[in-house]
Amino acid sequence: MRASTTVQRILANYEGENAGVKGNLCRMLMEGELGGTGKMIILPVDQGFEHGPARSFAPNAAGYDPHYHYQLAIDAGLSAYAAPLGPLEAGADTFAGQIPTILKVNSANSLMSDTAGKNQAITASVDDASRLGCAAIGFTIYPGSDMALDMFEEIVQMRKEAAARGIATVIWSYPRGEAVTKDGETAIDVAAYAAHVAALLGAHIIKIKLSTDHIMQPEAKKVYDAQKIDVSDMAARVKHCVQASFAGRRIIVFSGGATKGEDAVYDDARAILAGGGNGSIIGRNTFQRPREDALAMLGKLVSIYKGQA
Repeated sequence: MRASTTVQRILANYEGENAGVKGNLCRMLMEGELGGTGKMIILPVDQGFEHGPARSFAPNAAGYDPHYHYQLAIDAGLSAYAAPLGPLEAGADTFAGQIPTILKVNSANSLMSDTAGKNQAITASVDDASRLGCAAIGFTIYPGSDMALDMFEEIVQMRKEAAARGIATVIWSYPRGEAVTKDGETAIDVAAYAAHVAALLGAHIIKIKLSTDHIMQPEAKKVYDAQKIDVSDMAARVKHCVQASFAGRRIIVFSGGATKGEDAVYDDARAILAGGGNGSIIGRNTFQRPREDALAMLGKLVSIYKGQA
C-alpha cells in the first residue's frame, strides 16, 4: 500500500506519533473507495448497546447478525468498521484483514435511570484491540457530564497504552449531562468545544455530531458576536469545528444520527465536504435500510466526497 500525497500530508500533522499509529491511520485513509482522498466513511454499529437490539436492528433484521455489518462495510468500500467487542469477535476470523476495524472500548445503555450520571462502562481493552488486529480503539466522552473528568482520565491512559501498541485512537465527543441543555448538545459553541477537547486529549480521529446555529454559553456568545464567527449554515459550522480541531491538523468526522431521509443525508455530506471535514461515520442511516438501498446510499456518499455528486 502506497500512501497518496494527500494522505502523506495528513499523516505529517501527527508529529508526536510512532510509525505504528501512523501506519494504522494510513491503513484507514487508504482503504476502500475513498482511499487516498483524505476523506473517510466509517460504519459504526454500537447502537445495540446504546438503544437495544429491536430499536437498532428490527427495521432491517439482517442487522442482528454481526457478519452482515462486516460484509456491508467491505462491499461498500468503506474506510473502517467500528463496533464493540462482541460483534468484532463474532466475525474476526471470517473477515480478518478485509476491512480496518475500530474496537469501541466503552459503552452506555438505555436501561440506566435518568438520575444516573452520564458515563460509559469500559467494556473492552487495548489487549482485545491488539488481539483482533484493530486499526484503532474508539472511546466516548461526555463533555458537560459530572463524570467527564473520569472519562478524560480513562481515555488518556488507554490512548497511551494503545499508542504503545501502534493502535490509533478515535474519540466520540458527545456533549451531554448536567451542564448541557438539550439544545446545547448540538449547539455550535459546544460542538466546537467538544472537538477541541477531543484533540486536547490526543484523539487521532475526532467524531462529533453536526451542529445547529444555537450558542449555549453566554460568555461564548459574546465572542461569537464580537468576532463575527460565521455559523449561518452547516458548511460554516463544519468549518468552525475543523478549525477547533487544531486548525484541521486532526482528522474529524461527523456522525449521521438517527435515520432520516436520503436527501438530508446527502445534504449533510455536501456540507461536511464544503466545510473541510474528513467525512462521515454513519450507522443507522445505512444499516437500518435494506442492503441494496444502503449500498446505493453509501455509493452516492462516496461520489459526494469525491466531488462527483
